[in-house]
Parts: sequence; C-alpha cells; structure tokens
Amino acid sequence: MTYTFLQHYWCFIVSLLGAILVFLLFVQGANSLVFSLGGNDEGRRLVVNSTGRKWEFTFTTLVTFGGAFFASFPLFYSTSFGGAYWLWMLILFTFVLQAVSYEFQNKIGRSTSGRFAWAKNILGPKTFQCFLVLNGILGPLLLGGAVATFYEGSNFIVEKSNMIDATAMTPIISYWGNASHGLDALLNPWVLVFGFAVVFLARVLGCLYVMNNVDDEEIRTRGRHSLLVNAVPFVILFVAYLVHLLLKEGYAYNAEGIVFMEPYKYLNNFIDMWYLTIILLIGVVLVLFGIGKTVMSKDYTGGIWPAGIGTVLTVLALLLCSAWNMTAYYPSNAQLQSSLTLENSCSSEFTLRTMFYVSLLVPFVLAYIVYCWRAIDKKKLTKEEINSDHAY
Repeated sequence: MTYTFLQHYWCFIVSLLGAILVFLLFVQGANSLVFSLGGNDEGRRLVVNSTGRKWEFTFTTLVTFGGAFFASFPLFYSTSFGGAYWLWMLILFTFVLQAVSYEFQNKIGRSTSGRFAWAKNILGPKTFQCFLVLNGILGPLLLGGAVATFYEGSNFIVEKSNMIDATAMTPIISYWGNASHGLDALLNPWVLVFGFAVVFLARVLGCLYVMNNVDDEEIRTRGRHSLLVNAVPFVILFVAYLVHLLLKEGYAYNAEGIVFMEPYKYLNNFIDMWYLTIILLIGVVLVLFGIGKTVMSKDYTGGIWPAGIGTVLTVLALLLCSAWNMTAYYPSNAQLQSSLTLENSCSSEFTLRTMFYVSLLVPFVLAYIVYCWRAIDKKKLTKEEINSDHAY
C-alpha cells in the first residue's frame, strides 16, 4: 500500500459516504412533500412516521461523512467547515430543526400541576411539519451547493507557512477571502442549478420511498403524480449541469503540485477513467428506470431500489471525477495555488494506513444497517400503526 494508493482509497471511501448520504436525502425529499403527499392530518402523519423511521440514518451518515473527511483530509475540513461556516451552520441548523420537529409535533402539553393535559403543543403539529418542509428544501439545496463548489471553486486562501511563522498573529492555515463565509457560493447560478437538482432528486426519491413504505392507496396515487412533477425539473437541471461540467474548464495540477486551468478537464477525466463513465451511465439508467416504471405501472412500488442504487453510483462517479486523475477537488477562486488536492490536504501515511485497517470493519457496519432497515420495514406502515404510543 503506497501513500498514493491510500490517498485514493480514502477519497473513494469519503465519496461513497457522500453518495449514500445523497440517497438518504429521500427523508428530506419526502418531508418537503408532506402536505401534498399526505392530503389530510392522518395522511401527513403517515408520511412523517414513514420518514421518521429513517431520519437517524441520514443524520448519522452526515456526521460520519464529516468525520471521515476530517480524519483523512484534515486541511479540507479546516478550510471548508472552518471558513465556510455559515453555510455548514445553516445545514446543521436545518437538521437539528428536523430532529426537534419529529419529537415534538404531536407531544401533549403539561399543566401547571405537573400532570399531563390532553392538549396539543403550543405551536401545533402543522408548525413542526412546516419545519420539516423547510429542512426538506434547505437541507438538500445547501448540501448540493456545497458539493457544487468541488467543481465551481470557493473563495479561500491557504497559507501553511503561518504554522511556522513566528511573526504571524495567529497560526491559521486557511481563511475565507470575504466576509460571507461560504454563502457567496449561492450567488453562482451553476451552484444553484446543482443544488436544486439535488432538491428535486431528493423529492423524487422521497416519493418512491413513501410509495414503497406506506400501505395506503391514496398516498400512492398522489405520490405517482408528484413523482412525475418532480422528475421533470430534476432531469432538466441534472442534464444542464452535466453538460456545463463536461464543457467547462477544470482545475488540474501537475507532478510538482502546480494548479492550472485545463479546458474540458472533467470531460477528459471521464474519458481517461472510462470505468467512472460506465458507473455514471449505469447509475443514470437505473434512476430513470426506477422513475419510469413507477409512473407507468400502477402496481409497481419498488422504484426506490433501482433509483436509490442508481443515485449512489451516479454521485460516486461525479465525486471521484472531481478528485482523481490529478484534479484539484476543492479549488480556490481567490488564489489558484491554494486549491486543495489529494496530495496537499491529506493526513500522514501512518494515519491513513491505520485508518485503512479500521475501515475493514465497514462491511460489518453496513450489514448491520441492512439488518436494521429490513427489521424496521418488515411490515408496511398503515393508518392503524400511527395510533400507537410510539408514533410521531
């Protein structure tokens, strides 16, 4: 295992976690449609309880994704999470809002005597359901925008010499080039295109998941209509950004680590790494198959599985394309040579090697997740189940 192999290996692991996270955003997607899919109070509770079974998977994967990035590529973590903190704080705030909304939307109030009173909470269930809708839109939008900066660049400056410069006021390696601290990325129209593509993808996956998980014909009928409404803008936005990506200049670097702009860099990456192209095409076909068969077949409710696998493959290929083949995966628009690459931002060889052996436990963790998932979804969610004491 060479140092270069370990760098590429951990890039793959982090990219795989990111791809799984995008798939798990079906929770946010379904929550953003809670009013249109639910239709009435009972239907909304069905949708919320359907996604409520899985929201911990999404949040845990988000934290694991951040932890893996911190351990393997600490300079990216300190630059992005530390410099663009307003963007990441908004993301975390929406996810905290989601957790609170699940737990409190149907909690009863407490009387002055200390006994529970049969009354709704002060804000009411619809307020917390609106919070879920807010998380369902802002969460995927901001996460998609953060990923888009891997191709569009960010305004940061890296000065490693500050760590050994005795005259430096503070030993800060990287800092943001303006006062927006990450929110400036949302001023780039292509960042918004990618971000909204992720929003509509999450809504598509949310429709597919609820249709598969909830045993209610009315919700499935509304879900099939909503699926088509959200699939069209998703396809348009995704194709538009993919064409833009393949035709734009990319951030390449040479053997000396000098970063430069290369025409058609990402197109060249897909040509050079033909296996990523195959993975991307298979992923796109699976997503379209899951959508198309669900729309055209009234009795088919398993579209979440081909679409979900296709989402993971597609996102995995896109993320690897942003970092492999001598590509700067976190480019700087403020100072080109500050752009982060696998070589200049990773942990030591000892750290990556030690983590490699720990990562061998990942298949067992995934097997446990699959086991828990199957146990939770062993029985389809029905209206009778939401009347239990354990329902949201």
